[in-house]
Amino acid sequence: MLVSAFSLVFNFIGALAMLLWGMDLLSTGIQKGAGNKLQKLLSVVSGNRFTAVLTGLLVTSIIQSSSATTVMVVSFVNAQIITLTQAIGIIFGANIGTTITAWIVSFLGFSFKISAFAIPLIGIGFFMKSIKKYKLKDFGDMFLGFGMLFLGLDLLGNTLSLSPESVGFINNITSFGFWGILIGVLLGTFLTAIIHSSSAFTAIVLTLAANGAINWELSAALVLGSNIGTTIDAVLSSLGASTNAKRAAAVHVGFNVCGTIIAVCCFKPFLALVDFIVPNTPELNITNHIAMLHTIFNTCATLLFLPFVNQIAKCVSVLIKEPKSTDGKNYKFPVILSPNRNTVDIYIIQVEREIAIMSARTMTMLEEIYDILKDYDEKSIEEVYEEVLAQEKYIDEMNEAISSFLMNCYQMKGSSAAIQAKINKLIQITAGIEDLSDECAAVLHNIQKYVLENPEKKPSSYEKLLPYITQVENFFDYISQHLSLGLTTEERDISAKMEESIDKTKKELKRLACTRIENGKDVKSELHYINIVRHIERAGDCVFGIVKAL
Repeated sequence: MLVSAFSLVFNFIGALAMLLWGMDLLSTGIQKGAGNKLQKLLSVVSGNRFTAVLTGLLVTSIIQSSSATTVMVVSFVNAQIITLTQAIGIIFGANIGTTITAWIVSFLGFSFKISAFAIPLIGIGFFMKSIKKYKLKDFGDMFLGFGMLFLGLDLLGNTLSLSPESVGFINNITSFGFWGILIGVLLGTFLTAIIHSSSAFTAIVLTLAANGAINWELSAALVLGSNIGTTIDAVLSSLGASTNAKRAAAVHVGFNVCGTIIAVCCFKPFLALVDFIVPNTPELNITNHIAMLHTIFNTCATLLFLPFVNQIAKCVSVLIKEPKSTDGKNYKFPVILSPNRNTVDIYIIQVEREIAIMSARTMTMLEEIYDILKDYDEKSIEEVYEEVLAQEKYIDEMNEAISSFLMNCYQMKGSSAAIQAKINKLIQITAGIEDLSDECAAVLHNIQKYVLENPEKKPSSYEKLLPYITQVENFFDYISQHLSLGLTTEERDISAKMEESIDKTKKELKRLACTRIENGKDVKSELHYINIVRHIERAGDCVFGIVKAL
């Protein structure tokens, strides 16, 4: 008897692992095959709440994981790519999209011998993964995932083929009336949180119900509880994230908890509605009843709360306030690295945004240099230099955090050769921007040296530095506009000419400085001038280094 119990437990664990592995491969394969299109769809969603819901529904239906979609949403909110209001709509849609899995399991898992399809699908997936030269390779994991999913469902069905008598105590839970239903909801919440997949848990419930091990009411309570348990991934993703990311996670939790409470309070009428819609009684068609319950619950909850998206956003903003101690002096990397079924593409989009911010901060440093060269009487050079040093330190922190994160992405699953090349390019761009910020600080350092030694006079030679630094500004501004899309051959030629122009100006300014020294000008001052010219030219070289990376 003991051996039989152990065998049952380990067979269940193995079948569940196969099911979860299949779902993971399926989600990863679809995301790899689609590239960053799904993530870009989320990141550019409009402010229209209905569009946001449809976007969340579509993406979740495709990748078969509301957890993955919600983690993406929390990440995008954290990186300020989408607003909290947009995120709420997407989360609502994701809850509807996740019901597709239940229908797949209901229609395919119990109508025929599903394992007959598993081995051919695994074979097709393995063959596709061996094709190196075509995009089909990226969809190999999708077919492998479907095969593993079907095989896991078949193993799960065999493992959980328990007689109603042997598990009668479980069904007795519902005999406690309201409290029994509540126990079922809590059990579903707890078990879903453990396995981190409401889809997998729903498949388990469907299997048990199809085998007659659990009744209709308990199945419904467990599925309702799974909607709360699935929010664990969003909560974990928001830990240490921005306030808005925590608010998005809180909305996900609140939406599912409130919806479940309403469904539990109207439990009997709710089940009667499902029984009315689905043909046959639950005893004859219980899997379709469960799938329909899951769909109706999430659809009705969305329709109920959708008109109040703005009010929900305001409410959660009041409940979760911005922290008071945010000085903004140190950089905090906003991208959330989640272990849950996300490919590298989701992170690339967010990193590119951080690099754009890094680029904007460096451009501000170049503008500070121009202002000082133009007129350093309005603002003391010491004050500006301190600001630039703080900016340079901040950019150093950005470079370190972004580069470190990209190296982690390099090792992630789904990191194909193309993605690795993209990561290498982003690392080089980040390093180039950081080098440029160093040169900006060096330019101001030499300007400060001159000003401190000559506080009462400003040489006319400094006027010639204004168009020189403007050349670098224009060059960097031009390249910054192409950081994401890259450069065409024509644009590379333009960049090369801009860099050549900077080099030509450097030679001319150095020649003029040498002439002034020969004519008796102060050598030390002119050497500071030459250093300024040299560091500005190096700044141009840093920009051209970014061009090479692009």
